[in-house]
Amino acid sequence: MSDPSRPVRTAAVIPAAGRGVRLGPGTPKALRTLGGTPMLVHAVRAMAASRAVTHIVVVAPPDGPDEVRRLLDAHPLADRTELTVVPGGTTRQESVRLGLAALPDGIDVVLVHDAARPLVPVETVDAVIAAVRGGAPAVVPALPLADTVKQVEPRPQGTPEPVVGTPERALLRAVQTPQGFDLPTLRKAHEVVVEGEGATDDAGLVERLGEGVVLVPGHEEAFKVTRPLDLVLAEAVLARRRATDGYV
Repeated sequence: MSDPSRPVRTAAVIPAAGRGVRLGPGTPKALRTLGGTPMLVHAVRAMAASRAVTHIVVVAPPDGPDEVRRLLDAHPLADRTELTVVPGGTTRQESVRLGLAALPDGIDVVLVHDAARPLVPVETVDAVIAAVRGGAPAVVPALPLADTVKQVEPRPQGTPEPVVGTPERALLRAVQTPQGFDLPTLRKAHEVVVEGEGATDDAGLVERLGEGVVLVPGHEEAFKVTRPLDLVLAEAVLARRRATDGYV
């Protein structure tokens, strides 16, 4: 992956350009507050909590990089973590590609993390990094499914949908972020795989290259804040952390 005599450097890219309409109208999802602090700030802190992460690129809404920069400057990180803010694109894949382009030279491992997963524990971040450094080109944290999943024949919303299959739950996992990659592998995936070809995350792009993707254990608290009920749960998790762990 790189010169073995040189320390492996890790960076994180956080795409935060989405509007998050399922969470309701208002400011972009990543800028909604959680415990009085924007979710994006929590997500940035979660990446910076890993001592392996030396640089974070936040990909802001196309019309909002200055606002995001001011927001993050008001919540400074430790000196060991550099922070860059760049404008994003019209799609998530384009935004991640712009974030990768903003990385400094010398980065070997890159994490891609959803801003809407503000409470991922540092142990999960470190486990992903360790697996990439161990030789895996792509690593995803994931959890076993608790619910049975049905495959259906889609119908218009509100219309009963015929069931066409029941996948074996023991073989399925719910994926989370941060997803970790050997940087050249992820860059190649973004260059080669055409948007809309069926990949719904960065690991899916790597899969379409024919490269291997491995899973490491995820964490219950790395859930995605997508709907109002998710925000209620996140507030409860944050309140517990502040009460028991001294979390800021």
